[in-house]
Amino acid sequence: MDLVVIGLGYVGLPLVREAARAGLRAGGLDRDARVVAGLKAGLSHVDDVSAEEVEQMLAAGFTPTRGEDILDGARTIVICVPTPLSNDGGPDLTAVRSAAQTVARHLDPGTLVVLESTTYPGTTEEVVRPILEESGLVAGEDFHLAFSPERIDPGNPVYGVRNTPKIVGGLTPACAQAAAAFYGKFVDQVVQAKGTREAEMAKLLENTYRHVNIALVNEMAVFCNELGIDLWDAIACASTKPFGFQAFYPGPGVGGHCIPIDPNYLSYKVRSLGYPFRFVELAQEINDRMPRYVVERAQALLNREGLAMKGAKVLLLGVTYKPDIADQRESPARPVARRLQKMGADLSFHDPHVEAWEVDGEDIPRARVLYTALAEADLVIVLTDHREYDAESLTRHARLLFDTRGSTRRVEEIAAERVELL
Repeated sequence: MDLVVIGLGYVGLPLVREAARAGLRAGGLDRDARVVAGLKAGLSHVDDVSAEEVEQMLAAGFTPTRGEDILDGARTIVICVPTPLSNDGGPDLTAVRSAAQTVARHLDPGTLVVLESTTYPGTTEEVVRPILEESGLVAGEDFHLAFSPERIDPGNPVYGVRNTPKIVGGLTPACAQAAAAFYGKFVDQVVQAKGTREAEMAKLLENTYRHVNIALVNEMAVFCNELGIDLWDAIACASTKPFGFQAFYPGPGVGGHCIPIDPNYLSYKVRSLGYPFRFVELAQEINDRMPRYVVERAQALLNREGLAMKGAKVLLLGVTYKPDIADQRESPARPVARRLQKMGADLSFHDPHVEAWEVDGEDIPRARVLYTALAEADLVIVLTDHREYDAESLTRHARLLFDTRGSTRRVEEIAAERVELL
């Protein structure tokens, strides 16, 4: 194999697709039997990779498997396994260690090994390297070792693996050159970092930047509501400045793997030095409390109409963590729903990308006919602004609408007494 990717999820599978398109013979190793069986049958479990593309990959020689023997003789091995948070708030590197141990059992001289899993600075050199060297081979001498942060944005129709600049940081200059040469076969631009730690830090810097700025506007949303200020209009005005400003928008919380999870890796590393990382910790606190704030605002809206939350028909629109995809990882919709349930609301949901949804083991009824459900609900809460949700239709059919994503802010002649923005 020219390439074997360990972990065929939202990072690994698009990587295989681009490599196969470039003519590389690629294999994939995943421990999930359902994932492997589905891929062998030409099915995709990832939003950004279609079933047709999986069929094309298979025709190009793509081999998904659970058998680690596929690593034998592989020229390049890329590790794309999950790194969730552990109980102490740091990264859980169980999957990374396991993948490295698997690679070590099959490592050949001259192989390039790349870690793409997001983690704290130092992981490639301090954790992965010693495990790989249990093979008897020395990193930087007998085989190449590098880190390259994934930059996948699920559902992005413009930027994918090929046209998003690829950062690589090698253990040695020769390692970096080998990684750059590999990714240069199917990525338009490769950027070489000084080393593995700088490449690891670049990923955390990108996501911490977004995390902190989202927290800033979320906190502004709270006090702007109290002051009677339209924050959405203020952001639109500020966005007219052609320099020195980038727009971020408030919402019901943050979701996905990157924003609510990744900055904690950096905070974990900083704490190991004996320092608090105040920006990240404060941002986490602010963004974590947004679902509670959304429910408080929803309760106030119902009270204004003379209705109690207990027994009120509440329809949630969009339960994925971002628009136009099916990915529900860390979606703020779940803590919002959990709190509404505790308050006795009669919950239902609608999402064009999700057929069934449960919260803490309890199935939430799915509204089959959207506009009928809009008219019947006492309160509609927009949590994810899928393109299928037409703002004018929402404002026309809903009796009371709480829009946490600002999707209805441009609707002319909006009935202010029936529609409220976060």
